[in-house]
Amino acid sequence: MMRVLVIETSCDETGVAVYDSEQGLLAHRLYSQVALHADYGGVVPELASRDHVRKLIPLIKEVLAAANSQAQDINGIAYTSGPGLAGALMVGALTGRSLAYAWNVPAIGVHHMEGHLLAPLLEENKPAFPFIALLVSGGHTQLLRVDGIGRYQLLGESVDDAAGEAFDKVAKMLNLDYPGGPNVAKLALKGNGEAFTFPRPMLDRPGLDFSFSGLKTSVLTAYKQTADYPNKLADIAASFEAAIVDSLVRKCERALKQTGLKRLVMAGGVSANVRLRAQLLDLAQRKRWQVFYPSPMFCTDNGAMIAYAGCQRLMAGQQEGLGVTIKPRWPMVELAAV
Repeated sequence: MMRVLVIETSCDETGVAVYDSEQGLLAHRLYSQVALHADYGGVVPELASRDHVRKLIPLIKEVLAAANSQAQDINGIAYTSGPGLAGALMVGALTGRSLAYAWNVPAIGVHHMEGHLLAPLLEENKPAFPFIALLVSGGHTQLLRVDGIGRYQLLGESVDDAAGEAFDKVAKMLNLDYPGGPNVAKLALKGNGEAFTFPRPMLDRPGLDFSFSGLKTSVLTAYKQTADYPNKLADIAASFEAAIVDSLVRKCERALKQTGLKRLVMAGGVSANVRLRAQLLDLAQRKRWQVFYPSPMFCTDNGAMIAYAGCQRLMAGQQEGLGVTIKPRWPMVELAAV
C-alpha cells in the first residue's frame, strides 16, 4: 500500500490531493487563479508563481486534514515537474521535494500531460490498455497510442496552435472575458453552428496532425467582414466550435481505423466541451467503439490527475534524487515505462 501527497502547480491553478493505492482518491482541493488573471486577459506567469507560494501550504494542510492523514501516513510525494510555466513549476517541485526530504519519503516528478492522460483511470469505468488518447488542452493537441504507463507512441499533434489556444484567441477576437475557451463554448450554445462555413484544416490530406491557426484567421475575417446582427457573435462561436470539434472527431476516427484499436480516451481541459463529448460518443456508438473521459472536475488542471500517475511510478520504484529539475518543455515519448 502507498499513500501519496500530490502537488500540481504547472500554470494558474494550485491543486493538492492525497491518493491511496488501495482506497483511491482520499481528498483533493483546487484553488483557481482565474479572478487574479482576468484583468490581464490571460495568465501572468510571475503572478501565478506568487499565488502558488501563498496558497500551497494552506492547501496541503487542508487536504491532509480532509484525508484524515498526518505526515507519518504519507509514503511518497508526487509533484508536476513539467511541462508548464517555469516559475510555477518551481514552486510545486521545491515544496514537494523539500517535504519528501523532511519526511524521509521518496518523491517523483510527474509529466503534466501524463496526468491528464491517466485521469480517466480514476473513474469507476476505466479503460484497459491499449487505447488511442486524444490530449486536447490550452497548450497541447495530440493523438497517441497508449500501450501502458510510459509506453506512448505519438501519432499526430498540432503543427501550430493547440485547440484550447485557438479557443482562447477566438474569445479575444469576440471580446469575451478570460478564460476564453469556456466562454466561447457557453456563447456557442446560443448560436447556429452552420451559420458560417469555416475550414477543417488538415482533413484534406493523410496523417493525424492538426492545425488551427488558419481556422482562427478565418474566424477573424468573418468577424470583421460580416455586418452586425443580433446573434452574430453566437453564430460565429458556434460555427468555430463546430469546425474544431469536427476536426478532432474525424482525426480520432482516422487514428482508430489506422491502428485497429477500439478504445478512445479523451483528456485535457477541452475534453470538458459538451459538443466534443457528444460527437465522440455518437461516433463510438455508430462504430461500436468505446470512449472514455474524466469527470468534468478532473478535465482541467488538478492534483487528483497527477496522483494516479505519481503513485504508479512510485510503486514501480521510480524516484527523484535530491536535486530538483523542472522541464517547461517535455515530450511525453521521453518518459520511462512502468
